[in-house]
Amino acid sequence: MPMVKAPLTIEYGLLGFVRQQPLHGYEIAQRLRATEELGLSWGWKQSQVYAELMRLEQDGYLTSEVEVQGTRPPRKVFRLTATGDAAFDTWIASPVPHGRDFQLEFPAKLYFAQQEGSAAARTLIARQQEACQSWLVGMRAQDQPHEADQDYAHLVQQFRISQIETILAWLATCANQLRGEGDA
Repeated sequence: MPMVKAPLTIEYGLLGFVRQQPLHGYEIAQRLRATEELGLSWGWKQSQVYAELMRLEQDGYLTSEVEVQGTRPPRKVFRLTATGDAAFDTWIASPVPHGRDFQLEFPAKLYFAQQEGSAAARTLIARQQEACQSWLVGMRAQDQPHEADQDYAHLVQQFRISQIETILAWLATCANQLRGEGDA
């Protein structure tokens, strides 16, 4: 049995839209474009969305059925499978594992976590804060005093530490905002 590749961030996003309700490809592409926060980051064309939907179906994350529309061409309506639902649940509850992926992946996770309710978003933020604290500890441990010829390495470490500290400050802002909203 061939190994199924885990979906990428945008593919999880497609699963997230279908999780909300069964949709056909054009509706999914429209929602992606209409969701400015995601569309700006991903910028996918409609043909790419269709290609990814087909791959997600082949990999067992989605299922589809053809819907006849009278005189108009039939369309495929996609639904999540149990595998797709479980994969999405795992993705939405897991922090971004690497700082380099945070900018693209975390906003998408947060968007869909908020669709699930503020409790899911708060849980995601708390888990991401823990992961970021771990990144910070690791970076600080690597940032040892350097010889004059290693100043560049020290500057890069300081840059990375600053990025993580900024992410942590933003996550704290998100957590504070969600605390005031209660459970949606």
